[in-house]
Amino acid sequence: MWNNDAELFALMREKLYTPVVGDILDSLGCFHQFLPREIQPLTTDMKVAGRAMPVLACDVYGEQEKPFGYLTEALDQIETGEVYISGGSMSSALWGEILTATARTRGGVGAVVHGPHRDTPKVLEQNWSVFSAGRYAQDSRVRTYVQNYRCPIEIEGVWIEPGDLVFGDLDGVVIVPRKHEKAVIEQALEKASTENIVRKEIEAGMSATEAFNKFGVL
Repeated sequence: MWNNDAELFALMREKLYTPVVGDILDSLGCFHQFLPREIQPLTTDMKVAGRAMPVLACDVYGEQEKPFGYLTEALDQIETGEVYISGGSMSSALWGEILTATARTRGGVGAVVHGPHRDTPKVLEQNWSVFSAGRYAQDSRVRTYVQNYRCPIEIEGVWIEPGDLVFGDLDGVVIVPRKHEKAVIEQALEKASTENIVRKEIEAGMSATEAFNKFGVL
């Protein structure tokens, strides 16, 4: 159904939505794949689908010998189709205008941060997908330090490996482990198609109980 990552990401953005992907992950025994619910898109129509480029960050207190840690190095090696993804403290913005411009120019497809963003108008005018835990202008220079990148990270119990699928829309952000991605996407496409049929049947008069017994989805 797809020949490369670009086709896969386009298919996900066009045909899928996070609830159906999450349902399939549950059926495969992957029960902790959604990032915290406070991580939301900057606008209601934003979607992101790409490969995880995880960034490991920690809190610091005051000026550091290397301001921001390895943040610039992490940004400078983002590849086409990748999603910058990181967690951190809520004490400062983890994303902003210049980071957006850098990642976008390098071919990245989005950023997902478990923390605030800033420079909202300047980010929005770049028409690029950013998911964050809200808006907050305070700078991260003396508050956050990037320790490593392109390494496994964990955000509130969700384990994220480099190259895992990251998929986000208005209902949240879900991580699809690479080893499960083919089965998840194929089954999610099938479920999404079935749900469209079920809705039509219900709108035509079928009861929810009848629909569930016949199609197995609700």
